[in-house]
Amino acid sequence: MDFPQGIDSKFRFILVAAARAQQLESGARPLIQGPSKRATRIAQAEVQAGLLPFRVEEPDKLDLPRQDRRRSTKRAS
Repeated sequence: MDFPQGIDSKFRFILVAAARAQQLESGARPLIQGPSKRATRIAQAEVQAGLLPFRVEEPDKLDLPRQDRRRSTKRAS
């Protein structure tokens, strides 16, 4: 499957198409006319045609608390 510019994997394709399908189901107008009336098919066609602007946000550095990996040697009495 050839992906439009900016789509680097099937996973990203599905994420963008799913978000667009939700918009269509909520009343957004389709950007293309196609034989299908299903929101998922229309969204996939819009992504494939490169009609949907989106951006990929990369986290700079995740500020997650460090977990103490040491196990307690004390046993409950």
